[in-house]
Amino acid sequence: MPFFDDFYADKLRGGLGRDDAEAVIDLRGKVRLDAEAHLLALLEGRGGRPVRSVAILIDPATPTSGETLFQPVGRLLLDGKRRGVVERLLPLPARDGLGFFVVFPAQS
Repeated sequence: MPFFDDFYADKLRGGLGRDDAEAVIDLRGKVRLDAEAHLLALLEGRGGRPVRSVAILIDPATPTSGETLFQPVGRLLLDGKRRGVVERLLPLPARDGLGFFVVFPAQS
C-alpha cells in the first residue's frame, strides 16, 4: 500500500500471517479448476480437517497474467463463511504474499 507504512498496512490487513497458520495451502501456479476443487474439498471437510487455521497462497497479478485466483478463491471462502464452515477470513499481510488466512470453527 503506497500511502501507509508497512506497519500500519499490516494492521489494516490483519496481523495473522503464514507463520501463524497450522497449515499452508499453496495454490500458486494452479489452474482455476484445480484450485477450486482443492478448496471445495477443504470446505466440505473431505478427508477430515485436522487443523484450525490455514494460510492459502495465490499468485499475484502481473501485466500478462490475465485473471488471477483472487476472486474465485475469495468467493468460495466467503460462501464458506456464510455457511458457517469458515469462522474468520483475512487477507495475508504483504510480507507473506497474496492470499488468505482462514480460521475454521472449533471441532466439538
